[in-house]
Amino acid sequence: MKTLAIILAGGRGSRLDILSEKRVKPSVPFAGKYRIIDFALSNCCNSGIYDVDILTQYLPLSLNEHIGVGKPWDMDRRDSHVTLLQPHSEWYNGTADAIRKNLHLIERSDAEYVLILSGDHIYKMDYRKLINFHIEKNAEITIACKVVPLEEATRFGIMEADENQKVTGFVEKPKEPKSDLASMGIYVFNRLKLIELLKSNDDIKDLDFGGHIIPQMISSGKVYAYKFFDYWKDVGTYDSYLKANLELIETVDKIQLDMYDPSWKIYTRSEDMPAVKIGSKAKINQALLSNGAIIAGEVTRSVISPLVVIHPTAKVINSVILKNTVIKAGAVVENAIIDKNCVIGENSVIGAFENVPNKDKPSLLSSGITVLGKGVVVGDNTKIGKNVRIFSNINLIDLNIKKIDSGETLTKE
Repeated sequence: MKTLAIILAGGRGSRLDILSEKRVKPSVPFAGKYRIIDFALSNCCNSGIYDVDILTQYLPLSLNEHIGVGKPWDMDRRDSHVTLLQPHSEWYNGTADAIRKNLHLIERSDAEYVLILSGDHIYKMDYRKLINFHIEKNAEITIACKVVPLEEATRFGIMEADENQKVTGFVEKPKEPKSDLASMGIYVFNRLKLIELLKSNDDIKDLDFGGHIIPQMISSGKVYAYKFFDYWKDVGTYDSYLKANLELIETVDKIQLDMYDPSWKIYTRSEDMPAVKIGSKAKINQALLSNGAIIAGEVTRSVISPLVVIHPTAKVINSVILKNTVIKAGAVVENAIIDKNCVIGENSVIGAFENVPNKDKPSLLSSGITVLGKGVVVGDNTKIGKNVRIFSNINLIDLNIKKIDSGETLTKE
């Protein structure tokens, strides 16, 4: 069952705001040393699928550098390939339009099936089971569906299916859902059928799988829903991003996503770095520590990325700290997401004051998380409140800023 996988990795990730300011969402760091796209790529590798095309769009440089020739995922072999493609002349206008604009990839392939994936979800899935289900049902399209609690179904595109899992209906974010099958944005197509569908809808500029292709095909009776019960998360908001990272440090009996399973490894491009160094006065309680980190202060319920340095008497609580950030002595960082290459000065506080929703983007930040972009420098004895957004490469020392109230946003003029 030769399969071509196409990963849609062009989403801007606007709800991730500062984290996707200078990188596309699939290349956002996750779980210390990984990137979000590593999960889809590792699933392909572990499922024996080595022909992979990745469609990029916005800010593709970091993704290109991360994936390279695909060596970490064993896709640099003679009988495999990983190809990154950008739009030729105009932007993609929908998920199916992105595939249509690269139709030559499918036409020249000798694969029987095309597996379409999103590059921005966190999960582990054996795609062989999905494809076998597709074959057994003699389907033309199979849609992977996460089984969700009915009370949460209003947040998803919901599939309705009969007792044989044949899809009978699809409703986007229904107010009164009749099913618990949430579309995961993962599709298996018969290759020739996909080519036919893309060509026959040439008049629809913003062609989308959920909005156009699937509703068209339901009446054919050859669309099926594949039930998936395991961990799957879209880390598309600050709240879900922080929560998903911190879920990885739960105790063994509570953890939902096992990153230590030798039978299903998550691969990534790793740099040669020294081991984690723990100081004599360090205190660590429930943390994920990455290679090259130096911990001399206190870390509680946090994820620490490579080459992060936490000085003596500094405290990091309930936070995600990205690569090469330095937190100096006496500083307190709580409920924060701090991007790479930042400096937090001595005795500074991140997450101070009362909880006030962000004034510019209350829908993005209201739960008390503070976010600092790449390369932000915070001087000594500075206090930054909750739900604060500070964009990349802002130096508070140069601006002579010692206090930022909760709910504020700081951007470069």
